[in-house]
Amino acid sequence: MELLETTHSTQRLAPRLSVALEARVERDFVPRWKDLWNERFAVQGARPGPNSVRLDGNDYLSVSGHPDIVRAQVEALTRCGNFAVQSGVFMHDEHPTRNLELKLANWVGMDDGFVCQSGYAANVGLIQSVANQDTPVYLDGQAHASLWEGAHAARAPAHVFRHNDPQHLDKLMSRAGPGLVAVDSVYSTTGALCPLVEMLDVVERHGSMILVDESHSLGTHGPRGAGLCAQLGVTDRVHFISASLAKALAGRAGFFSAPARLRYHILTSSFPNIFSSCVLPHEAIGLGATVDVLQQADAARATLQRHTRRMRQSLTDMGYPIHQGTEQIIALEAGLEPDTIRLRDELDARGVHTAFFGAPATSRNRSLARMTLHAALTEAELIHVEAAAQEVAALVKPWEWPVARRNRGATHTALPSNV
Repeated sequence: MELLETTHSTQRLAPRLSVALEARVERDFVPRWKDLWNERFAVQGARPGPNSVRLDGNDYLSVSGHPDIVRAQVEALTRCGNFAVQSGVFMHDEHPTRNLELKLANWVGMDDGFVCQSGYAANVGLIQSVANQDTPVYLDGQAHASLWEGAHAARAPAHVFRHNDPQHLDKLMSRAGPGLVAVDSVYSTTGALCPLVEMLDVVERHGSMILVDESHSLGTHGPRGAGLCAQLGVTDRVHFISASLAKALAGRAGFFSAPARLRYHILTSSFPNIFSSCVLPHEAIGLGATVDVLQQADAARATLQRHTRRMRQSLTDMGYPIHQGTEQIIALEAGLEPDTIRLRDELDARGVHTAFFGAPATSRNRSLARMTLHAALTEAELIHVEAAAQEVAALVKPWEWPVARRNRGATHTALPSNV
């Protein structure tokens, strides 16, 4: 198809794709490409310029390039020449990755853990090891895609409960029986906090297990950045914790905890651990150094919290409906994809760069531009973001977005005073 051709300078003769695949692309993708995206890859906005404010990353505490981390990586690269690139199941205890696993487990208050290639792989591998076709997996309606894929990999029956609704979870478990509950501590699209204590009450009442994905709270929440479970003092009630190490740790790997007695069971049943190579020594050592930096980053955590309170209040005063969340992730839920593309483009044009989220990260009618705040934002940058958002609000009228109308209908609140 012409619209899917690349701009590569050289073309090659390729074998014909199957009729079924061609038909699926024509049915499922082409209308979106032409009608909603206007024949451009909507996920990618304008290229940030030298004076742009980037709110499209995940380095919440701004540790990329920290000298202690860089130094640890450089030293590892110069001295760790005698190692084998192989599956993690072959690692002995002296491998740097094993040291990282134990350091991460100790940080979050668990007795053992596993490092994988990504947070996605961590969730898939963990659920595959602890659930099967006889284990109902209960997933929050906004749980990360990797948690859903983990249930699929385990061939487990999946049951979705309404977002952050422990009462609905209780009803489902009363019918389907005990199993594994999977939630995010901080939800990646809206910045909503999980009501974890209430969820745990339901889990324990039904004799079930719980997996808490701390990807967006590890490093940013809790004492010494140990996460939301530690902040709430419920770690001893949680069975499994997982996290992407590509968020506050600003690296490339994933982690999940598990009781030490399950170690060899997991190493013989978790496909991402068995069939993928382990992270490289300099990556593991760099991530270990990052843990040390984050544990001492109370000032940066406090700064991030101040930025979050300020920006959320400013956007709310302008009429942006951001009531879905409370944390450093802010969802500007314009609704239909063309509306979100316009919102993103208007912010881009003013030097404020957000991340476009559409299907499959959201439903087709609830796409959004996601702002992710970080601790290194300056006063001038915050003022710039606020000024840009104010200008754009006059153009896109966020108080008229579907999410705003739904919220007014539910709470009977008036429009913001500036509308």
